[in-house]
Amino acid sequence: MSSTTESGPEPGGEEIAVTEAAAAEALSLLEDEDMDTDVAGLRLFVQQGGCAGLSYGMRFEFEPDEDDTVYEHHGLRVIVDPASIDYVEGSVLDFEGGLQGEGFHVQNPNVVSECGCGESFRT
Repeated sequence: MSSTTESGPEPGGEEIAVTEAAAAEALSLLEDEDMDTDVAGLRLFVQQGGCAGLSYGMRFEFEPDEDDTVYEHHGLRVIVDPASIDYVEGSVLDFEGGLQGEGFHVQNPNVVSECGCGESFRT
């Protein structure tokens, strides 16, 4: 398992950043699920689907797998599997509150096109 900390990314890879708002929201949700935030984290992955071909997925994990890359920002661990890492390197995970913007959003510099709703993308 590789890892990075708030002090910087692992050599040779582009870090996945997390805003304070996203970390606070995810940590709150993890704690609501009674998950140990020292080990558990938010898995960010890419899957086939959507009108543009690929879409993001997120779920909580009790612990990372051996071959996962783990980034840590503001106390939140973000877990990425080897198949997804090339698609999401350099991205920023953010959280927007409010009536129409609520939810987690991935700002990904690798995206060349997105569908109209922003749920799927192409690299």
